[in-house]
Amino acid sequence: MDLMNLELARARQRVGRAKLDLERAENLLDEDCGVAVNLALCCRIRSAQRCVIEAKQRLTKIDAGRTN
Repeated sequence: MDLMNLELARARQRVGRAKLDLERAENLLDEDCGVAVNLALCCRIRSAQRCVIEAKQRLTKIDAGRTN
């Protein structure tokens, strides 16, 4: 049981970090930094969105395995 709780805690941390990274990138995009920086931020935002989705999927997979 302890290993499962550790895995769930790690997965929750991944989700939290991915959401925080996404939020930071979106906040930077609101600043007027120029076209090149905005394009780089858009790429970073898309990457962060993928990370959030993947982290949530891992968390769901771990949590579903716990109930079985």
